[in-house]
Amino acid sequence: MRVSLVIGVDPGSRITGWGLLRRSGREIVYVGSGIVRANPRAPVPERLLAIRTGVAEVIERFRPDALAVEDVFMAKNPKSALTLGEARGVVLLAAAEAGIPVFEYSTREVKMSVVGAGAAHKSQVAAMVGRLLRLDHEPETEDETDAVAVAFCHAARSAVDERLAP
Repeated sequence: MRVSLVIGVDPGSRITGWGLLRRSGREIVYVGSGIVRANPRAPVPERLLAIRTGVAEVIERFRPDALAVEDVFMAKNPKSALTLGEARGVVLLAAAEAGIPVFEYSTREVKMSVVGAGAAHKSQVAAMVGRLLRLDHEPETEDETDAVAVAFCHAARSAVDERLAP
């Protein structure tokens, strides 16, 4: 039975959440979570550097086997979508620099794996993350909760893939 450490990341231009889970067989255990905060008044290049540096530090500290992140989605505001794409890009860069494989999941896939419904509300995702991982507390921020949910999606999927492999 392979033990793996998965980091889920919820990129944002000001706050990027991360959540770390350990998977051993079918068991998925919460290890920790946190945020990387960029100065909201700093120019975009400085915020992106802060995000990349912060994520790289978390990767270096925990040395996960995989990084999971939500796939690109269409936002109503093109500028917001571009800014989110830039933040996501530096997260992918940090993973590539560390030699960690990246796995991308749609928002719908993440919600399906956690709640069982692709159109679930964020509060339902947060509640189910707490139940599935038997947490005595919810992660402090929505960004952390979303990151843990992405990590859970990957951990659950990779457990199924492992069982189905010849």
